[in-house]
Amino acid sequence: MERNEQKINDTWDLSSLVKSDAEFKKDLKKLKGRITELKALKGTMAKDSDSFHRALSTVKNVFMELERLGSYAFLCYSVDGTNSNVMNNLGLYEDVENKISESLSFFDPELMAIDEEKIRAFLLESRNSEFRVYVKKARRFKEHILSEKEERLLSLYSPVGSAFQDTFQDLDNIDLDFGTVRGEKLTHSNYSKFMHDENEEVRKEAYCNLYSAYEKSSHTIARIYAGSVKNDIFYARARGYKSSLEKALFPDKIPQSVYRNLIKAVHEAFPALHRYYALKAKSQGKDRIKHYDVYLSLEKDVKVNYSYDDALALISKAVSVLGPEYQSTLISGLSGERWVDRYNNRGKRSGAFSAGGYIGKPYIMTNYENEVMDSIFTLIHEGGHSMHTYYSVRNNPFMSYNYTIFEAEVASTFNEALLTDYLIKNSDDKMKRYVVAKHLDDIVATLFRQTMFAEFELIVHESAEKGVPLTIDFFRSTYRDLLEKYFGPSVEMLSSSDLEGLRIPHFYRAFYTYKYATGISASLALSERVLSGGEKERDDYLSFLSSGGSKYPIESLRKAGVDMASPKPVEEATKHFEKMMDLYESLCQN
Repeated sequence: MERNEQKINDTWDLSSLVKSDAEFKKDLKKLKGRITELKALKGTMAKDSDSFHRALSTVKNVFMELERLGSYAFLCYSVDGTNSNVMNNLGLYEDVENKISESLSFFDPELMAIDEEKIRAFLLESRNSEFRVYVKKARRFKEHILSEKEERLLSLYSPVGSAFQDTFQDLDNIDLDFGTVRGEKLTHSNYSKFMHDENEEVRKEAYCNLYSAYEKSSHTIARIYAGSVKNDIFYARARGYKSSLEKALFPDKIPQSVYRNLIKAVHEAFPALHRYYALKAKSQGKDRIKHYDVYLSLEKDVKVNYSYDDALALISKAVSVLGPEYQSTLISGLSGERWVDRYNNRGKRSGAFSAGGYIGKPYIMTNYENEVMDSIFTLIHEGGHSMHTYYSVRNNPFMSYNYTIFEAEVASTFNEALLTDYLIKNSDDKMKRYVVAKHLDDIVATLFRQTMFAEFELIVHESAEKGVPLTIDFFRSTYRDLLEKYFGPSVEMLSSSDLEGLRIPHFYRAFYTYKYATGISASLALSERVLSGGEKERDDYLSFLSSGGSKYPIESLRKAGVDMASPKPVEEATKHFEKMMDLYESLCQN
């Protein structure tokens, strides 16, 4: 349908951010006018307590407005990308955002330069209590903050550095032609549908068409990705980090051992992963399957017809273990309070996301389909993110409410685990088999596959840091070696399979993918703790959601009941994976 054909109650209510486009433009103009005010703060922060408070308060207020208006511009664009006015608003916002960033190039160097004793005295004042966590976390970067002139240069260079990601996205989403499959144009959006098709020839055609397009542009994409990796290394070295991995993990205070232990624990679980692919081959009546067969589920999709309201009823039962406040807040947000933009329309992006801020509702974009079970899992997943934001906003000041991605992936997959548990306990055998098979697929996609991506990124960056040329042959041979190790003897790779390493958009946000793997490991441990525990275990988890950005992620998760500095949660997640395979095979025998 067209955007204007959507029923109003099926769309999100953005009035908690901005009432109208006219108000957006008016407020953006006001925000742009504050750039002079920001520049006037230069050289004042360390003078005395009043100056310190004024500088931090001004910056806070500007950032809150920036977040509010940016959220509105982005959310409008995400559901109506063909609308020229929406595109114009996003462009206007990005221009103001860049100008504000440039005008504050002095801020971090001056904050770092304040004497420790003086800043401690400033922060002891009650009026500055809302800045304590932010300042302490910011000053941890002291040794990596450069002079004002150098910071300004890096700020000016930032749009240039992001060009690698922008170029890849344009090539990947606009220029590459993947041809057609059975008369339907092949796109990123429908590729998954074809890979789940029962007809092997359809899967093969979609796979070969997709990788044929990447093959034609493989040298160009390799050059783009090599540039992105070099850009990562440039920033790491410019700021005095020993490696690009150290720079990526530093903001969240994640030890490098967490990253490396994840890879080690997953390697130790290869026998279980290879058993999973052997099960896949058996379910298809083969000894070995091709790479394009691995996404075909162990179970055929069950025929369902859950209206949006039916989905809410199911979600309500699944999350009831978290108590009436969580349950009623989430269900009310997903329905009458209009957090959610529910259905597809022309110009709306594919997939789903949660995008809440300090001001406004914790919004969710999805493309719900009544006959797709995944739609319910997606809704409860994004609901987990939104409830994380809901609790965080209500328990933290603006400057320290924002939690890390490391923590965010826990809240979402935790909710999925609750739904999985509820369905396994309250369904017939056919639905149970489907849910367990889906759970196995999700663990492979989120734990094993993302760890493989993380390992590839680590090998590539460490090789580049040692001076190894990043050629197309290097990328392909490195990725093929990982494919063989992870998929094992039951999966046969094609000559083009290693091109997969050139089409993962997350690689342009270096060392991001590992957070999915650690997230699901933590959420499986915490969901099991809550489901088998009582009020204390539930409250520990809700306290984690409420902690926002007040603590570093390892600390906040430890208080919730899981120690991610230890390899144990990942090891337990792989054991859970094996138990689910045992359950699946036992259900198949019934």
